[in-house]
Amino acid sequence: MSKNLVQCQQHPDAPLIEDYRAGDQICSECGLVVGDRVIDVGSEWRTFSNDKGSNSADPSRVGGAENPLLNGSDLSTLVGPSRGDASFDEFGGMKYKNKGMVCSTNRSLLNAYREIGLMADRINLPRNIVDRANVLFKQVHDGKNLKGRSNDAIASASLYIACRQEGVPRTFKEICAVSKVSKKEIGRVFKLILKALETSVDLITTGDFMSRFCCNLGLPNMVQRAATHIAKKAVEYDIVPGRSPISVAAAAIFMASQASDEKRSQKEIGDIAGVAEVTIKQSYKLILANATLLFPEDFKFVTQISDLPTS
Repeated sequence: MSKNLVQCQQHPDAPLIEDYRAGDQICSECGLVVGDRVIDVGSEWRTFSNDKGSNSADPSRVGGAENPLLNGSDLSTLVGPSRGDASFDEFGGMKYKNKGMVCSTNRSLLNAYREIGLMADRINLPRNIVDRANVLFKQVHDGKNLKGRSNDAIASASLYIACRQEGVPRTFKEICAVSKVSKKEIGRVFKLILKALETSVDLITTGDFMSRFCCNLGLPNMVQRAATHIAKKAVEYDIVPGRSPISVAAAAIFMASQASDEKRSQKEIGDIAGVAEVTIKQSYKLILANATLLFPEDFKFVTQISDLPTS
């Protein structure tokens, strides 16, 4: 047992120092090299990449990390593009192609993840929502429950569900504006995904959209607080039964802005909220009849309730 133990003969109890660069084990007392050719089991932090920027990936040549969003765990290597003469055969075709190395399943997944990322970038969604949408798409893809539906529709619906689950909901029209499929198709696939994955999303409320709509309209905090209070009370008093939270929020913003010095038209609000003017007008008529119950007590009226537009 002692023959296989590496130690200093003069100082058997002294701890050994490992010099990873030279591969030696050195006695800490006398400096005697008692072992050589020590194998370093750590990562090899040498890079052979041409990318020297700060955005380069893990600077090692031991392969990339396994991606749980793709099928297979073989850690295959992809050959980068090259412009040298050695990269082309006598007929001008490329010798090294990655197309055959990526299976069709992973290729469709990568295309879907790329589409989700592009849609999220267009409406300024954070990375955590993109990650959740990718996971949802992977679950639907692996379950094979939505055969016949396009990947673009599934990707759009997955992004919509991810927004709802992360507490930053977007409207169907907002997702449709950056998607390649119709609003109706996104709505259908949305319901199918919830059923297939046996998951759920929280019900949307007027407060989910109020701050974003008011910010995009350039309204001050006073108007935003008043609109939030109006919409909340209108729902509590059941003044707007059957109306969508988005249309109620738009009508509340219109009423609060008209009572202040920062007035906005129904068209301006409708363009931001994605709601038709006639829809805002219908909800506004319902809440106008009970306006005295809806405004906060500390609201400073520039236009009195009796002078507010009737439609």
